[in-house]
Amino acid sequence: MTARAYEPLTAENAALILVDHQVGLMTGVRDYSTGELKHNVVALAKAARALGLPIVVTTTARDSMWGPTFPELVEALPGVEIIDRSSVNAYDDPRVARAIEATGRTKLIFAGISLEVCAAFPAMTAVARGLDAYVAVDASGTFSETKRQAGLLRMAQAGVVLSDYATLMVEILKDNGRPEAGPVYGALDMPWATLVGQVAASFGK
Repeated sequence: MTARAYEPLTAENAALILVDHQVGLMTGVRDYSTGELKHNVVALAKAARALGLPIVVTTTARDSMWGPTFPELVEALPGVEIIDRSSVNAYDDPRVARAIEATGRTKLIFAGISLEVCAAFPAMTAVARGLDAYVAVDASGTFSETKRQAGLLRMAQAGVVLSDYATLMVEILKDNGRPEAGPVYGALDMPWATLVGQVAASFGK
């Protein structure tokens, strides 16, 4: 596969697509603890809001199989419509496809449960449609190590960029001197960063 020249994510070219972070699906996740996964997804959503990214949120079979979006994520995204669908691939639902297209963005950041289906299928579809797709692996989750490894390999083969939620958001922030820096790092809520701030504060006394 030929490597492409690096073209950074920016607040003007990127959108966030959150797929199926539902209570029923969360119960099956085995590669992250429930607490860690919730933290990562909420941090990603809050940082994306702080950066002004368009956000599309979707569920599947919300009322019949997999339950609602977990409450902490709903609370982090007030006013954001959650599109429920029946299709396995979120991009196959016309309302979801229209919502993504309406963002006008060419770089789409996906996270979903499960990683190898809910995040991977729409991300690979985006690549097939000529868009750039990224997956925040640690804001996704799946049900076995085999599924995780196979999903990562398949996405990489399809040209999806794999990363973590904090790196993607910091790439968009670009400059720690921007006024959004404080809200973004606060949203990311990285424990080590909090410790660094405490150390810095102690030197300032």
